[in-house]
Amino acid sequence: MQVRLKFEEVDLLAFDKKHIWHPYTSIENPLPVYHVASATGVRLKLADGRELIDGMSSWWSAIHGYNHPVLNAAVLKQIKKMAHVMFGGITHEPAVCLAGLLVDITPPPLQKVFFCDSGSVAVEVAIKMALQYWYTKGKREKSKLLTIRSGYHGDTFKAMSVCDPVLGMHHIFQDAFPKQYFADTPRCKFEEVWREEDIDSFQRLIETNCTNIAAVILEPIVQGAGGMRFYSPNYVKKVRLLCDQHNVLLILDEIATGFGRTGKLFASEHAGIYPDIMCVGKALTGGYLGLAATLTTDDISEVISSGDPGVFMHGPTYMANPLGCAVAVESVRLLLASPWRERVQGIEQQMKRQLSVCADCSAVQEVRVLGAIGVVEMKEDVDVARLQKEFVNKGVWVRPFRNLVYIMPPYIIKEEDLSLLTKTIVEIVEGL
Repeated sequence: MQVRLKFEEVDLLAFDKKHIWHPYTSIENPLPVYHVASATGVRLKLADGRELIDGMSSWWSAIHGYNHPVLNAAVLKQIKKMAHVMFGGITHEPAVCLAGLLVDITPPPLQKVFFCDSGSVAVEVAIKMALQYWYTKGKREKSKLLTIRSGYHGDTFKAMSVCDPVLGMHHIFQDAFPKQYFADTPRCKFEEVWREEDIDSFQRLIETNCTNIAAVILEPIVQGAGGMRFYSPNYVKKVRLLCDQHNVLLILDEIATGFGRTGKLFASEHAGIYPDIMCVGKALTGGYLGLAATLTTDDISEVISSGDPGVFMHGPTYMANPLGCAVAVESVRLLLASPWRERVQGIEQQMKRQLSVCADCSAVQEVRVLGAIGVVEMKEDVDVARLQKEFVNKGVWVRPFRNLVYIMPPYIIKEEDLSLLTKTIVEIVEGL
C-alpha cells in the first residue's frame, strides 16, 4: 500500500471532495471548501496566499483568536509531560486546576464537574445525570424531558431528541428518538417588555406532565443553530420557578453561550438564576482542542452515589484529556484577566451601528445583535455556496446557514477588522 505523505493544492482539494465528509453537506455534491494553511490572530491564511478576517470564531470557540502565544505555550509545556492518560483511577494537575476554575466561576450550587470530550456528549451526560438521579430516588416514571422549540443541543441521539422536531436538522430520525415535550418557541425578545402569556405553553406542559418529566433543558437567552434567536431573560426566570414548583430539574446548555459571548460570563446571569446541571464547551479551550464539561450540584451527585449501582454510568476515553485541560486552564485565565466585558460590549455596539442598515433591505426579515453575536435574518434561505464565495473574494470568513447571515468574531478583533466584516455583510445582503 502506498501512503500519501504530501498533497499538492489541487490534489488535496480533489481528494477532500472525493473522500471526506464535511459538516452538514453532501458527499456527492458538497459545498466548496477552502484550504486554510495557517491562522493567526483573527486571520485565516489560505493556501493560495489570500487572508480572510474570521467572523465565526470557528463556531464560537476561538474567542482569543488563533495561534495565541499563551495558549501555544500551555500546549507545548503539557505535551512534554504527557499528552493523554486515562481518567479511570488516575488524576492529574490540569484536570484538578480546570475543575477548580469552573467551580469558582459558575453558580455556587454547581460543585461537581464531569469532563467530556465534546459539547454534544456534555448534553448526553447532563440528561443521563437527570435520569439516574430520579431512578435512584425511586421515581423511574420521571424519564421524559421538556424543552422549547427552535432549540439545538447537539448531534448525538439523546441530544437530538430535544432539538426542534420540525424545524431542526434531525427530523428524519424522529422515529428513532424517545418522544419529548416541546413548548412553543419563546416570542418575547431579549429587550422587549415581558409578556406573561409567553410562558403559557411551557407552564401547561410542565403542570400537566411533571410526574414523568425528569428535567427541562434550554439554551439560556440565545438559541444557536436552531435560529440564532435571542429571547427574554424573564422566560428563563419563569422556567426556573416552575421547575422548582413542580419538582423538575433544570439543565442549562451554555456550550455556545458560555465564557462571555452574550456579554455575561454565562448567559443565565442575564436572568439571575442558576441551573441544577450546566453544560459548557466550545470556547472552554479557546478553540484549541475538543473538551467540554457537565457541572452539577452536591445533591444530585450524592443521590446518584447513594443507590444502585452507586456510580455514574459514563466514562469517555478522552475524558479530562491533559492537553485539553491544560490549554483550557490558560484560556479561562486569559479570559478572566482580559477586559473581555469591555471588548464584547464594544463589539456589540459596533455591530448594532453597522449592521442596522441591513434592516432596510427588502430581503431582510430582521437584524439583531447581542454581545458578540450579530445576526441578519433573511426572509428566504440563501445560496450558501454562492455567498460563501462572495465573502471569501472580499477577504472575510462568514458562513451563512439556511436564512441566517451571522457573525460571532473573536473578542480580540480590532475595530477596523470588524468594520470590514460588517461592511461586507451589508454589501452582499444589499445585493440579494
